[in-house]
Amino acid sequence: QVQLVESGGGLVQAGGSLRLSCAASGSDFSIITMAWYRQAPGKQRELVAQITSRGITTYADSVKDRFTISRDNAKNTVFMLMNSLEPDDTAVYYCNFVVRTSLTRNYRNYWGQGTQVTVSS
Repeated sequence: QVQLVESGGGLVQAGGSLRLSCAASGSDFSIITMAWYRQAPGKQRELVAQITSRGITTYADSVKDRFTISRDNAKNTVFMLMNSLEPDDTAVYYCNFVVRTSLTRNYRNYWGQGTQVTVSS
């Protein structure tokens, strides 16, 4: 079993920055991809950024050049630095890990509990 714990959300003024973190605990797994999603009120959850085990990153067009995803493999942790925040970035942010279990070699999908990011204008 893998558990994800997020931290780093909060309230910030437009133009400010926040850094989100998400750490995985558990055993007998390898991480395939780490990603951040967000869900604003009344909207569907959307992919914000993703990083693979090889360090390949992808971003939603709306956050390119403002957000940076990174990972610490030794600590099973993913980060997202969010700069130049805008009111439209207000949402609950969720981390997502796709892992492969060591014993069964199955792929599993895990979600963090979500952290609120609010950007005031």
